[in-house]
Amino acid sequence: MAQADWSLPQDLARGVADLFPTGELCGASSDGDHQLAARIGEAQTAGRPLRVKLGIDPTGTDIHLGHSILFRKLRAFQDGGHTAVLIIGDFTARIGDPTGKSATRVQLSAEAVEANARTYLAQLGEGLPKDQALLDFETPGRLEVRRNSEWLAGLALPEVIELLGVSTVGQMLAKEDFANRYGSGTPISLHEFLYPLLQGYDSHAIQADLELGGTDQKFNVAMGRDLQRHFGQRPQFGMLLPILPGLDGVQKMSKSLGNTVGLAEDPLSMYSKLEKVPDAVVDTYLTLLTDLDLAALPASPRERQKAMALEVTRQRHGLAAAQQAQLDAATLVGGAAGSGAADAEVPAASLAQVNFPAKAFYLLAAVGICSSSSDARRQIQGGGVKLDGAKLADPNQEFADASELDGKVLQLGKKTFRRLVA
Repeated sequence: MAQADWSLPQDLARGVADLFPTGELCGASSDGDHQLAARIGEAQTAGRPLRVKLGIDPTGTDIHLGHSILFRKLRAFQDGGHTAVLIIGDFTARIGDPTGKSATRVQLSAEAVEANARTYLAQLGEGLPKDQALLDFETPGRLEVRRNSEWLAGLALPEVIELLGVSTVGQMLAKEDFANRYGSGTPISLHEFLYPLLQGYDSHAIQADLELGGTDQKFNVAMGRDLQRHFGQRPQFGMLLPILPGLDGVQKMSKSLGNTVGLAEDPLSMYSKLEKVPDAVVDTYLTLLTDLDLAALPASPRERQKAMALEVTRQRHGLAAAQQAQLDAATLVGGAAGSGAADAEVPAASLAQVNFPAKAFYLLAAVGICSSSSDARRQIQGGGVKLDGAKLADPNQEFADASELDGKVLQLGKKTFRRLVA
């Protein structure tokens, strides 16, 4: 991945795909309205931190490594002495971001959104020391957590009409997602046009100097600049980061595609998945998910995979747990049954809810290693399932009771392991 240079510190510029506006384009390289480095310099001279905005809509319960790219960049600004403003989109989540969607999203209840928000904050490290957390919740002045219902829920109709007047139907339909849906005759609900306007209003409400987003968020981030300008405020910069490819190395990391690594995953699962990332995207993972110097790493793709997997796992679980996961993965994937697997630290799967006697395909679904019985059948028939190192060949193989399986390691492919516990 090419490294752009916007005269920013390396930790802030690393992995950035787009920064706008830039002085080179505007012919004003020392102007804090057109050059982020100049805005940072102005803030330092004035003795104030930049206000760096990142908005998240808690529409699910889990954060995966693809999401973490933006949080890592937000943390880099925190560590540089700036104020991270994390906006929980408890109001906008009820509309749903139309970006990347081919149909109108189902609207969530306020209760569901708040429950999701609590799990997000926990995964980001709320309540933990800063050296164990993805964000710094600990240092005074480094983080504001705001919910955008604070300012959006109370907007009166005249204020909403004013917002609608800032943009045009033509601008909205120029947004790729809307253009595709309009062109194909797929309905677009009017409330969806409000989403980028409300997200832009967030930037005005918290007086953002900079907004972080994925490369698919440029329209929404630019709308924030338009709204700030409309209300007489100095427009923010937009810093966009790439969309992380999933474990398949092709499509974006997405839970619906089953190609994710969750922040809450255990060390062995995390390491084992990352160690198998395709060679073509390993350097992308290294750039976006670690601070390692790529030039100092071995040239061997296999060694770079292992270094990346170890470092990402270390960030989440500590060095000792990451090193143990690396050893356990080598034992479980490369070793035969009984050759150290009994000592490996493998996440447990309870057999308490399994109805015995149980056939193999039912067992895999019941303990959650496969999504369904039909998926389990396919995995077994494809040769991808082992029990204590021995391949399970028959989906209908029957196990009489839990004691027959207690302590054994169930393995799916080279990435998923569970120790069965009676």
